Amino acid sequence: MVFDGIVISFVIALFRKGNLQGLSDLKLKAGWIFPLLLAVQLVVYSFQNDYKVLGQASASIYMVVYILGLVFLFINRNHRGFLVIFIGVFLNFLAMAINGGRMPVSAEAAAILDPSYIEALKEGLYAKHSLLDSSTKLGMLADIIPLTDPYPRTQVISIGDVVMNIGIFLFIQYLMVEIPKNKEVQDINMSTEGGGLR
Repeated sequence: MVFDGIVISFVIALFRKGNLQGLSDLKLKAGWIFPLLLAVQLVVYSFQNDYKVLGQASASIYMVVYILGLVFLFINRNHRGFLVIFIGVFLNFLAMAINGGRMPVSAEAAAILDPSYIEALKEGLYAKHSLLDSSTKLGMLADIIPLTDPYPRTQVISIGDVVMNIGIFLFIQYLMVEIPKNKEVQDINMSTEGGGLR
């Protein structure tokens, strides 16, 4: 869902005549953390069913990934939208931490997905997810929101995902639309002042 939010925000920013000039002004503290965490998640997701040890440790690995991600977001909270992203990530982290390190998924919501997904959840083949049942705590924060037609990608998301993507949208609009516009205004003002001095 994060990837979807980035793409949608990027497309909307382009429609608003945004550009990537704001990237030159983007200064993130410990910026190396984000790509590292993405790489770790990709490795775990790809090989969790091939290596038993990795599958058993996956819940703990995801918890560490979330904690480091929260630290990264918090130390960069001065950037537009990062505090909102932090809240969304924290809600997902809370739902997972209180349920054994896995994000519960509603069977009713997941009915829109391939039936084999539910079977895989029951068998514990998805390291990051588990099936929501009567023992699940804070079920309202689980993956309970189904997305289907007309949305282009069928999936099930959480409240935390929604909040996180609002933050992503705010950040990308600021980066691609507001920063370039502010720069343009500054350049015009500088050239006007320079002309006046002559």
